[in-house]
Amino acid sequence: MEVDTLVNPDFLLSDVVKKLSKSATLALNQKVAELKRKNIEIINLGIGEPNFYVKDHIKNAAKKAVEDNYSFYSPVAGFDELREAIVEKMKRDYNLDYKKEQIVVSNGAKHSIMNVILATVNPGDEVIIPVPYWVSYPEMIKIANGKPVFIKTSFENKFKFTAEQLLNAITPKTKLLIYSSPSNPTGSVFTKKELSEFVNVLKDFKNILIVSDEIYELLNFTDEHISIANFEEVFDQVVIINGISKTYSMPGYRIGFMAGPEWLANAVIKLQSHMTSGPSSISQMAAIEAFKSSRAEVTEYRNTIMRLRDIAYELLLKIPYIKTNLPMGAFYFFVDISNYIGTSYLNYKINSDSDLCLYLLETAKVATVPGIEFGMPNYIRISFATNENILIEGINRIKEQLTKLS
Repeated sequence: MEVDTLVNPDFLLSDVVKKLSKSATLALNQKVAELKRKNIEIINLGIGEPNFYVKDHIKNAAKKAVEDNYSFYSPVAGFDELREAIVEKMKRDYNLDYKKEQIVVSNGAKHSIMNVILATVNPGDEVIIPVPYWVSYPEMIKIANGKPVFIKTSFENKFKFTAEQLLNAITPKTKLLIYSSPSNPTGSVFTKKELSEFVNVLKDFKNILIVSDEIYELLNFTDEHISIANFEEVFDQVVIINGISKTYSMPGYRIGFMAGPEWLANAVIKLQSHMTSGPSSISQMAAIEAFKSSRAEVTEYRNTIMRLRDIAYELLLKIPYIKTNLPMGAFYFFVDISNYIGTSYLNYKINSDSDLCLYLLETAKVATVPGIEFGMPNYIRISFATNENILIEGINRIKEQLTKLS
């Protein structure tokens, strides 16, 4: 037998890992961190997390959990108290009836989505994903050796897919539909009428699961948040994904959950038991307190985000040659920068949205995310979940640098 004298990563790494793309937002954060280590101050309008601190009563719940010795393994699906708090929240906020047995708590909403995909998708199964999409959806499908099937949307239609497009995308191999509302990266929100049109299609395909990513549910600037789970015809097909990262500004606590059919919850529990077991016990106790937060407190936070949206929108409208919709939820603008493709300044040549983001990072010292990472080139994503002064300064810097391109 021939002896190996050198480590060969290409042989050792799995085919699954080789075909994955890195998370663009995480790569961006690493780049920003590198610049900060060089004492270069960067305004980060690319990161998908709110720049606000956790409320004191939630912090105190975490501290109390430490003092009460919540230092042991938690149940795989999460503490019953937390699952019951989620059941109460779903009933209180959306009049949705779940049992705790239908809830599985995981290490963030991303983990919840991955659990659902791994529990349902076989090699070759198709998963319908509207474009633009959250960056991890297609990569998660690749991990399960499934096949992403993309539905293209447009700026003119506020990046919303239609029931007709959905029907045309369905094949005998379709296993899941996954989308977010409010949307990352566009801030679009599906109306009750639009969801009802999807229901009219999906109710005839009982073997298609609908994965509704509602992590931005309470950061909704329309009259109210409507879930597709509110439609009785498809309730048994719907898996709601949610968590505490966005609405309660607790991304580092890493608590997400799925709410769906009990058979799926049982499958996810089995899967999670061999991967991570239950999430952090301390974080779970903080999450219980978060889910019990008063609506007034949540509304105040939502109104703060909406005010920042309005400030950013007015500033963006003053930048020549870009286009943007007014987001109806979440905390992102998805900005059409196609008019700047083919321009240049000094040694910078803008041949893509990625080039533009690099240009803004190096000249304006502002971080944004290229649209290609969300499946739609010639756009950039700008987050407005930050301090008002930082937001204003960041957009003004973007404007200043864009006006230099010709």
